[in-house]
Amino acid sequence: MRLLLIRHGQTPSNVKHLLDTGAPGPGLTTLGQEQAGALPQALAGEKIAALYASTLVRTQLTAAPLAAATGLEVQVRDGIRELVAGDLEMRGDDEAAAAYLATAFAWSGGDTERRMPGGENGVEALGRFDAVVAEAAATGAETVAMVSHGAAIRMWVAARAANVDVAYAASHPLGNTGVVVLAGSPEEGWRTLVWEGSPLGPEGDSPEEDSGPAGEATVPAV
Repeated sequence: MRLLLIRHGQTPSNVKHLLDTGAPGPGLTTLGQEQAGALPQALAGEKIAALYASTLVRTQLTAAPLAAATGLEVQVRDGIRELVAGDLEMRGDDEAAAAYLATAFAWSGGDTERRMPGGENGVEALGRFDAVVAEAAATGAETVAMVSHGAAIRMWVAARAANVDVAYAASHPLGNTGVVVLAGSPEEGWRTLVWEGSPLGPEGDSPEEDSGPAGEATVPAV
């Protein structure tokens, strides 16, 4: 299966650098709407057969132009929502951001019992994301697009893709509407083909590219 993991468009909380992971969450900024509108053209070469979004509003708004262009119904699943920030929710300071990402990438590295302060642990976060990917794979669709969230995508790819490690994912923030393309299956494993426009070699040795289809990105993970 070819799996396209797409980060949602820009939100007001992204602009303010806030860890905003609660439901239903914010909508999109004007730029975020433009980014979402650019996705159908950016992904025109992909034969998307199934389209998923998380339960947070921003992913569904981002997926809407793709749904209109492909005629697909958006499958809304809680499993691909953003990593729950817990006690760090709505904080925008560097200390909170560092603690959030350190926990997320600890899960990628195998410390799945570690818990986000006041939130979920890695077993729960990886398990729910895995479940949606497995569901999509079971449909038999050759290409699946999932509109999810920056930290969730980076954490899951670093944990599950053979050629992306924690160091690579941690040093490559995913811009709004940035896309990570993988190939594989839940049974055979995954290999990352493209990280936000840059092809990946066997060890993730690619030039960095920081913008999504609309040509602008923000660094905050959520």
